[in-house]
Amino acid sequence: MSNGINGINGVNGVNGHAESYKLGDFSIDEYRPMRVVCIGAGVSGIIAGIRFPQKVPNVDFIIYDKNAGIGGTWYSNKYPGLSCDIPSHTYQYTFEDNTEWSSFYAPGPEIRQYLERVANKYKVNKYIKLEHELVGAYWEDAEGKWRLRIKRPSPNSTPENRQLEEFEDRADVLFTGLGLLARWNWPDIKGLKNFKGRILHSAQWDVTDGHWEEGVKDWRDYKVGVIGSGSSAIQIVPALQPKVAHVVNFVRGKTWLATPFLEEKTAQVLGRDTRGNHKFAEEDKQRFRDPVFYKQFRWELENELNSLHGLTLKGAPQQLAAREAFTQDMKRRLANKPWITKYLIPEFGVGCRRLTPGPGYLEALCEDNVTFETTHIKRITEKGIELVDGKRYDLDVIVCATGFDTSFKYSFPFVGQNGVTLQDKYTPHPRTYLALTVDGFPNWFQSFGPNSCFSSGSLACIFERQVEYAVMATLKLQRERLKSLVVKKEAVDDFDEYLEAYFPGTVYSEKCRSWYKMGKEEGRIVGVFPGSPLHCLRSIAHPRWEDYDYEPLDPVKNRFYWLGDGQTFNEKTLTGDRAWYLNPEEINYPPIPKD
Repeated sequence: MSNGINGINGVNGVNGHAESYKLGDFSIDEYRPMRVVCIGAGVSGIIAGIRFPQKVPNVDFIIYDKNAGIGGTWYSNKYPGLSCDIPSHTYQYTFEDNTEWSSFYAPGPEIRQYLERVANKYKVNKYIKLEHELVGAYWEDAEGKWRLRIKRPSPNSTPENRQLEEFEDRADVLFTGLGLLARWNWPDIKGLKNFKGRILHSAQWDVTDGHWEEGVKDWRDYKVGVIGSGSSAIQIVPALQPKVAHVVNFVRGKTWLATPFLEEKTAQVLGRDTRGNHKFAEEDKQRFRDPVFYKQFRWELENELNSLHGLTLKGAPQQLAAREAFTQDMKRRLANKPWITKYLIPEFGVGCRRLTPGPGYLEALCEDNVTFETTHIKRITEKGIELVDGKRYDLDVIVCATGFDTSFKYSFPFVGQNGVTLQDKYTPHPRTYLALTVDGFPNWFQSFGPNSCFSSGSLACIFERQVEYAVMATLKLQRERLKSLVVKKEAVDDFDEYLEAYFPGTVYSEKCRSWYKMGKEEGRIVGVFPGSPLHCLRSIAHPRWEDYDYEPLDPVKNRFYWLGDGQTFNEKTLTGDRAWYLNPEEINYPPIPKD
């Protein structure tokens, strides 16, 4: 009778071939070093700078950002009136409250200061390399790494004589928070370079004399043209109107101006009128400093904000009610120039274009020193703008609030497996897996990529969860000793099929020119997620690893090679905590049923 000793010792083995298999000479938790490179130090990059070092052991982590400061879009954009377009208290990290917001829609510099404060508190700055721009990303299949080309100022560079150099870096995992609204577009208007006055883009506001108000203090006799009716123009016009002699707003399309989000809920919680872009008094801030009150206040706002998804569905009661409410509100605010309503109130549904409350915009249009111009522009001349009907406007400054490149086709080479570029993959439009990754591009995850925006809800929470998904993938690569992890093409195809089935029932599919559709009136929707923000959070909470293909790091066929030598590092070395499962953070205390 056999006692199984031969099988245990591996002489014959259970399947007769155990003698050819050797255990790994490592413990299961001798975590291999992981080099993680993050591109971008904006909202998602700062989260990455917190979570990767916190959760991934033995990680070598770095953030490259092309700007000279952190904050992403909140660093790059400095135009007049720049502010948050959702209530400030819903645009912050879940783990880091800010009780000091000055107003309902915080100005851009204040948001940037908040991000800087978070980065300082959590020691993220030590990972950040500023003025380091990604100019090439190449997947190296043999190594299982990303080869990155980075451009930075050379050691001999000076502000007067800027010199650049390039170097290479390698990454086991690449995480990009490049931002959707980062690559701005000049308008395609004849004669743009002929203008002899000052021409600015909202995303490249180079009036750098401190705060923008200081920069325009000498503009009181200027005539300023603002091209556009998107969210930037809607903020710029009321900001400049009292500072200059005249503003001409050149508007090509219609847009909805929302009643300020959540003002009724805020008034209810604070117990007084908070209409418009309410400035929080010291009394309000004192109440916010009470953790119990603030927690409830923030919950009330976000709970209400996450109840607006029905507004995006065709024919839904919320859509119909919003359309009626916004129409009446816009007519009321344009009472002094009612003819504008014909050219501004849309036929398409509320939310087809990015929705903004735009406090002060409609009121500014009604001022005597503002002209609302809907005739199309023919060309830009040396002195100003000429329209197709021959009318001319002489101007001192032209502001192009004309949006961004939302094709997601980056200007640098981004090359995946078999030499396929991301530009190829994103032609004629981007196709992704849950807005996180793309087939053929292993070990790469992104935040705020295609189909990851929302017309309601806070993006900050979405960014946090996208980072956490990338962290979980990195831990899987490390724990199971995988060289690469790449989503299957059929998984991308299936998500694409879901996306195509979802959007026809929404207002996004109606005819309106929007960056949600890459600046087109009709066509593929690439800007927003096929579902609500809460739906998105649920969908990426638990990765479906079966949707990925893997390649092992080690040339061993056995799928359990990562189990190592059968012990943990602390046991092998008799060091560290060998009863860690008793630590309070490890114990999952079950609730005691009440009955």
